[in-house]
Formats: sequence, C-alpha cells, structure tokens
Amino acid sequence: MDIINMHDAKTRLSQLVDKAAKGEPFIIAKAGKPVARVTAVDAPEPGKVRRLGFLKGQMQVPEDFDRLGETDIADSFEG
Repeated sequence: MDIINMHDAKTRLSQLVDKAAKGEPFIIAKAGKPVARVTAVDAPEPGKVRRLGFLKGQMQVPEDFDRLGETDIADSFEG
C-alpha cells in the first residue's frame, strides 16, 4: 500500500481517488506519520477479507481424512 505525504495528496487528490476506486488503497501521512487510509467505499475493511472457498474445485478431501495416520499415532502412544 502506497504512503503519500499530505502535500502530494493535496496536489494529486483526484488521481489518487481514481486509483482507490479501482482497488488501490493508499495512506496519507503528515510529518511522516500515517494519519488516514483511503480505500474504495465498497472495499472490505483490512483484516475482514474472507478467503473461504478460494480453492474450491482445486482439491479433494479423501473420505478417510479423519483417519489418516491413525495407526502411526496409536503406535506412538501404545508402543
């Protein structure tokens, strides 16, 4: 994520807002300290992006998944 100083943000605001609307958020810094994050209105909040299902159709879980390695595990405990 780009960090833009306040002066540059004022000068290039229209261009920066267009980039944010296209999914390229940025941070505005004042005196080197981040003060504002600019993102598209419909963008998910940072840390709230859900990744469930991103591998759908690309892998299979075997039917015996819950029993994989049970013999080795039992041997480790029972000797």
